[in-house]
Amino acid sequence: MKTSAFTSLLSSAALGLALAVTGLAAHVDASAATTTAQKSKRTVATSVRKTKPVSRVRKAVVVVPAVATFGQLSGLHAVDDPLDLKSGVALVMDQDTNEVLLSKNPEAVLPIASITKLMTGLVVLEAHQPMDEKIEITDDDKDTLKHTYSRLRPGTVLTREELLHLALMASENSAAHALARNYPGGLEAAIAAMNQKAQSLGMTDTRYIEPTGLSSSNQSSAKDLAALVKVAHEQPMLREFTTSKEASFMIGRREMAFHSTNGLVRSSDWDIGLQKTGFINEAGKCLVMQAQMYGRKLIMVFLDATGKTARIADAERVRKWLANASPMAAVHQPKLN
Repeated sequence: MKTSAFTSLLSSAALGLALAVTGLAAHVDASAATTTAQKSKRTVATSVRKTKPVSRVRKAVVVVPAVATFGQLSGLHAVDDPLDLKSGVALVMDQDTNEVLLSKNPEAVLPIASITKLMTGLVVLEAHQPMDEKIEITDDDKDTLKHTYSRLRPGTVLTREELLHLALMASENSAAHALARNYPGGLEAAIAAMNQKAQSLGMTDTRYIEPTGLSSSNQSSAKDLAALVKVAHEQPMLREFTTSKEASFMIGRREMAFHSTNGLVRSSDWDIGLQKTGFINEAGKCLVMQAQMYGRKLIMVFLDATGKTARIADAERVRKWLANASPMAAVHQPKLN
């Protein structure tokens, strides 16, 4: 089955842009951010296959807020985009054939926030430690980078399996940190394993310095993350935990309910096999997914989305675009919301 698609024709400056994004400082004041974004604007042509043309190409208008993401500072949102995506970076790829259906700045290197936890979970599983082993949350697991709140207070005891579930479903930072801290050889060994795994997968744009994604120095590209999603999807526990809608855990003497950070797992319009969300100010809203639709298994990556619901809205834009572009859409999904 052939699916209509478009691909951004990036100029030779794309690699330089990726390097520039990697080296940006995490905190820039509003005036400097605006100046940098203005100097970095690029307009990159997008080609669309003639079988199902997009009716109109809109030119993005970039407004850089006081707290700008790396993508905004680098002009990624100034790229012409027929779907009017709010993500600075996007990639949609056929999981089986590696055919790229949609591409927007796929080689830009950006902070990936809690998408980091997908690699944390992968190396934890590959270490083959007992999943029923009990691990205590300590003061070492507190967030000292962003000072975010965690419902897992020091003294909380959970199994390795429960911590992995919370890290992947609810994106609990303390859970991810505790898993890495209890990795064979400790935290530094876990981080080294994450980077080694990335290299073994050919993720040459990727670097991890901690296991949660709270640091903006944890960076990757869309093409690298697509490779990670493809491998992570092979792990049944990663598929199960990332797509859980909700689960309850005994936290001390209380039973607490936790929920997925991705509302799409509760939508009947989606058949999601694996997903992970992420957010810090420097990264914007991020999302990676494996989903099946119209007879194809697809990998989707959205980075540096601007707006509270932007990453979810972008995923919906792509789903509806595929429905209109695919000759199988009428068979697999006769109605769209």
